[in-house]
Amino acid sequence: MKPDTTTAMRELISQVRKTLPFHLPASQLCAGPCRGCPKKLLEFLDQELEEWETRLDSGEKPTIGDVSRFGKMCRRIHAALAANKLV
Repeated sequence: MKPDTTTAMRELISQVRKTLPFHLPASQLCAGPCRGCPKKLLEFLDQELEEWETRLDSGEKPTIGDVSRFGKMCRRIHAALAANKLV
């Protein structure tokens, strides 16, 4: 049985926090030529993660579309970080 959308969003948030290098200092994020700004991408994504965590904690239930859009955004940011050899 598939998880409900709240569980799916929480699992996605957890997976993103474990996978992406939020812990890296700016000196490592900004070393060498880059495609997109890894520092700004991670800051943006961290804000989005915090916003969804707050919304979920307040009882809001995301739609399947919300989970899908958020997952797509995370995949794109992951791809940009991979292009910069950070993941």
